[in-house]
Amino acid sequence: MSQHVIPQKVYYLVFVTLILLTLVTVDVAFYNFGFLNIYIAMGIATVKATIVALYFMHLRYNSRLTWLFAGAGILWLFIMFVLTIADYITR
Repeated sequence: MSQHVIPQKVYYLVFVTLILLTLVTVDVAFYNFGFLNIYIAMGIATVKATIVALYFMHLRYNSRLTWLFAGAGILWLFIMFVLTIADYITR
């Protein structure tokens, strides 16, 4: 298995992006967007999680098989959320 060498510039850029998104999250928390608050927070969190998975977990430079398994994990997480919400709503 070959190792892909990522320039430090990319890591610094990812770090700055994550810090900026964290600041945006904190800033957005002080405003009231009504029912959109949760969607905005979850959207920012999804972008941050995607960046972490792509660069810090090296998913971007791995094979398609790794992408398949990562996608399967996300699919199972989605199914678990749907079943949990369905159980919560029916009580």
